[in-house]
Formats: sequence, structure tokens, C-alpha cells
Amino acid sequence: MAARTVLHYYNGRGRAEIIRWMLAVADIEYEEQFYTTLAQLDKMLESGDLMFQQIPMLEIDGMKLVQTRAILNYIADKANLYGSNLKERAYIDMYVEGAIDLVTLVLYYFFLPECDQEKQRNLMKEKAHNRYFPVYEKALEGKQYLVGDKLSFADVYLIYDILSLEDFHPDILQNWPNLQAFKKRICEVPTIKKFLQPGSKRKPMADATYIATVKLLAFR
Repeated sequence: MAARTVLHYYNGRGRAEIIRWMLAVADIEYEEQFYTTLAQLDKMLESGDLMFQQIPMLEIDGMKLVQTRAILNYIADKANLYGSNLKERAYIDMYVEGAIDLVTLVLYYFFLPECDQEKQRNLMKEKAHNRYFPVYEKALEGKQYLVGDKLSFADVYLIYDILSLEDFHPDILQNWPNLQAFKKRICEVPTIKKFLQPGSKRKPMADATYIATVKLLAFR
């Protein structure tokens, strides 16, 4: 009997949402263990399974993986989403690192004082337009994918970023035709299209309950 795949995290997006995206694209069935109390998290910490004493953690193929990027790299390799050679892998890594930097602005937003949130929303848009979107727009000129001739980890991260930013700025792609076409195309990938439908494991934007849970368990 194959070992279960289980994602351990809070019941919200945070640093685990891109893991959910990658598991969906890889068509890997998994369960979720949500942490809502200090007692739950302390029990996991006492088990010694959290190498660096933090979640997310993914149980997969008999391993207990921690650190978001390590988890993502494993899924990408397993699902053949990490390029065809070392050069492609290097470009995928660069595009992913840029996407991480950009979406981090979104992740921080929910934990800022209300008086600073409008500034953060504006910063998301400014950074997207002036630093990150020009790179991706150029990379997609005359191409379907960021790297090579097939879907990669970088494409998944980019569509995740785009949709995350559109939660705050619905017209953010208005002046980026290649990114508009990319979004339309990638959202039709069967596994992604399924993940975007109601009833999937995709999480909504952070609400008060999620924010309070993270502050209680992660910010202690």
C-alpha cells in the first residue's frame, strides 16, 4: 500500500498555497492536516518531524519534507516540471525566485497594520509593473512557456502570482499582452482548470480566522 501524501499547514493560503498548486498540476492526490491550536503544533514539534520547527511539511513517498522551496523542488522533479537540462533548470530557478519575491509582497500584506495596507497594495502594483512583469513579458514573446517547450515549475509559480495580484488589482495585466495570453492559456491546462474550480483544495484569500491562527502559532 502506497504511503499517504499529507500536507501539514494552517487552513489558508500562506506559504503552502503554491505547494497545493504544484500538487494539483502534478495530479498528486493528498490529504491536509490543518493546525489551529498550540497543542496541535506542540505535539508535532515534540515528534521531531519538523526539522526547523515550522510548517509547511509535506509527507510524500515515505519522507517528511520541510522548507517550502525544497518541497516544491521535489514535486517539480517528480512531475517532470523542472526542465529538460541544467540550463533550463537554471532559468526556471531564476524565474521562480523572482515570482517568490513578488508574491511575498502579497503574503506580508495580511499581517501589516491597517494603516500600512494601502501602501503595500500600491507597492505590489509598482513592483509588478516596474521590476517583474517586464521580465516575464519579454520571456514570453513568441513563446507559450517561460522555459523550453513545455509547462514548468516557473509557469505554475507565475500564474499563481498573477491570480494572487489580481485579487488586489483586477486590471493589473491591462498593458501586458503576452502575460494576458499566458494567463488565458495556462488556466486551460486541465489540472489547473480543475484546481481553479469550486470544491478544489485551493484556498480563499486570508480572512480574520486565518490571520489570527497564524499570529497565534507562527508569531510566538
